[in-house]
Amino acid sequence: VRLVESGGGSVQPGESLRLSCAASGLRLISYHNTWFRQAPGKERELIGCVNSETRGDGATYSVDSGRITISRDSYKNTMYLQMNALNAENTGVYYCAVEHFALSCKNYRASEYGTWGQGTQVTVSS
Repeated sequence: VRLVESGGGSVQPGESLRLSCAASGLRLISYHNTWFRQAPGKERELIGCVNSETRGDGATYSVDSGRITISRDSYKNTMYLQMNALNAENTGVYYCAVEHFALSCKNYRASEYGTWGQGTQVTVSS
């Protein structure tokens, strides 16, 4: 079982990034798929998530008027985090994680996830 993130880097304020999380050894549609961010000196915080397919909620989640979108491609077995209009507050290490949960993925903290990617650094700076 493996999750591998990619797509991080250094960008200027206002630019966009799309992070990917490719899964192997498991089917993403069978799990809740979640993105977290850990800013320097802070705890890992939930950005958003897509529930497992069995909940019937769909494979896309957007917040902040679409500035942040999480999606899942079941054919590629990959989940994505699209971030637009980035600012310095978005700087941090981004992690994808998956888990089986009874309730919607928004109800669970980072400590309750058992499968993680290695993280990818995003730095927003002028």
